[in-house]
Amino acid sequence: MTGNIDFKHEIALRKNLVQVALGHRKADVLLRVGRVLDTATATWIDDAEIVMSQGRIAFVGPKGSFTGQAVRTFDRSTLLAVPGLGEVHKHIESSHITPEYEAALVLPRGNTWTCEASHELSNVLPEQTMDFWLKAREAGSPLKIFPLPGSAVPPTGWEHGARLDGNDQTGFMSNPMTAGLDEVMDWPALTRSENPGHDRLWSMIEATMAARGVVEGHGAGLRDLPGINAFAAAGLASDHEAWTAQEAWDKLRHGLFVQLRVHTMDDIIKGLLERGLRDWSQVAVTTDDRSATDTLRLGGADYNVRCAINAGLAPEIAVQLATINPARHMRLTPWVGSISPGRYADIVLLDDLDSFSISQVWADGQQVSDGLDYLPDPVSVEWPDWAYDTINIGRLLTADDFAIPAHPDRQTMQAPVLRPFHWSDEVPVYTLPVQDGVVQRDAQKNITKFSIIDRFSGQGAVTKMFWLGCGPKDPDTALCCSMAHDKHNIWCVGSSDQAMALAVNQLAQMGGGWVLVHRGQVTARVRYEIAGLMTARRAEENDAEMRALYAAAKEVEWMYEPSFHPRWQPGFPERLAIATLTCAPWRWNLVAKSDHAPEGLIHVVTGETRPVVF
Repeated sequence: MTGNIDFKHEIALRKNLVQVALGHRKADVLLRVGRVLDTATATWIDDAEIVMSQGRIAFVGPKGSFTGQAVRTFDRSTLLAVPGLGEVHKHIESSHITPEYEAALVLPRGNTWTCEASHELSNVLPEQTMDFWLKAREAGSPLKIFPLPGSAVPPTGWEHGARLDGNDQTGFMSNPMTAGLDEVMDWPALTRSENPGHDRLWSMIEATMAARGVVEGHGAGLRDLPGINAFAAAGLASDHEAWTAQEAWDKLRHGLFVQLRVHTMDDIIKGLLERGLRDWSQVAVTTDDRSATDTLRLGGADYNVRCAINAGLAPEIAVQLATINPARHMRLTPWVGSISPGRYADIVLLDDLDSFSISQVWADGQQVSDGLDYLPDPVSVEWPDWAYDTINIGRLLTADDFAIPAHPDRQTMQAPVLRPFHWSDEVPVYTLPVQDGVVQRDAQKNITKFSIIDRFSGQGAVTKMFWLGCGPKDPDTALCCSMAHDKHNIWCVGSSDQAMALAVNQLAQMGGGWVLVHRGQVTARVRYEIAGLMTARRAEENDAEMRALYAAAKEVEWMYEPSFHPRWQPGFPERLAIATLTCAPWRWNLVAKSDHAPEGLIHVVTGETRPVVF
């Protein structure tokens, strides 16, 4: 039985499960397996049988212990059973495919339920947040999505556009599928009463707590003990931003639920083991952001589990980190996290435990995958116009929209120059030439131009400034994208204003995605026609377009500064999509034009603004 949780139907369903468990009513399926992992105790039941009815589990026990009958019996006695894997913190938008196609991608990789961290979609379609995330399941998708509406709408109090507050969150929390509030990132707004986001954020926390929901946190750069204590005191229940074992240890010891991402998982798990951590119940593994291309290459939640095992955890503990632990944290244990009566009949069948090799996945009491093959067709979802019509620039842009005028009679101008992942209160200032009254780039110094285009208001507003080491060196070349964490206006970087205008106009016509212009010609497009963040197509189709973009990008000479953050590598600057973040520990950022920041350059902690040239 598919569909989102409805308590009237839930009670009727559970009444039926009682009768099936007692053998008084016939079950739909009896599945025999070699072993079942009980995630509550991290122990195994050998030669087990799992009995299912209406898409739920009715009975679990040793072979022959079920006293009733089943319509169908399946023998998988050579395989091991673990619960369907859960994502405690994931942005499905970062897969760039809509939920019905996300299901086809991740279910064969063991992921049967996801807590969707929705501040991406919520910034674009705040009023449709719940409708969007529940629509695929209503159409019959086996993937359970538990939305966490976005707290970062807008990401900071200095940004305009979509806005969600406590009144909105109260409405969201009335839906049984809502697990809580997405990661609270604007730490300065929580701690500073004069911040324009202060009251809004606290109202969302209050509404979530009032409904007994979970308030998720985002503690990037927060490593000092006063800060960690304050973070926990605010009611922020988790953090997925720990970079070191010591940081994770300190946060665990102050009551936070720590969610480990793969790029720091190995060091943190080894460090926690060295520190003698015995109880791993306050730890989970999480995907956060992973594209469909990377999921096809690496895996999904199964990859997270394998990384945890490879870091030194016993497989049983590693599985707990992707099943019962996140389910307990998100208060979802009546439905997910274990192979237990009443829970969804979501089962991952392994042919090898140590390598976490998946043979089959069952969801809602039916086999949905064989190896990596997804067996059913993705459900059909008719996305409404509101999902498509999200790029509203209002007019065609021209090169003049990207020009930065000089002051009269000046031959040079001073320009503050940012770079990707700029976390300092100080911004270096460069002297740049002026030609025909316009301030020029300086490719010899790796200085290019970066812009934010307001895609919501229809006013064609463009903010722009000079950036260091993050764009094309080739002439008449530009790259733009409608994925720009977290506000998701359009960003564009380019070596000429004409190329930037061409790229953005092409993107707007397409409805969102990526556009690469090389030497004056459009050489690659990737379509994200849904909310400017996703495409309603299979992962493989999205991946093919991304690979074509990567191939075209290899023909471009890109700027590179070796002094940058070690995760910023030479070549195609894909990570510019998250260099637009305005949450801590960022300081100076370029944001969309507003009354407060008419040129867009703003210190997102203090609200101080600066001109882009002087």
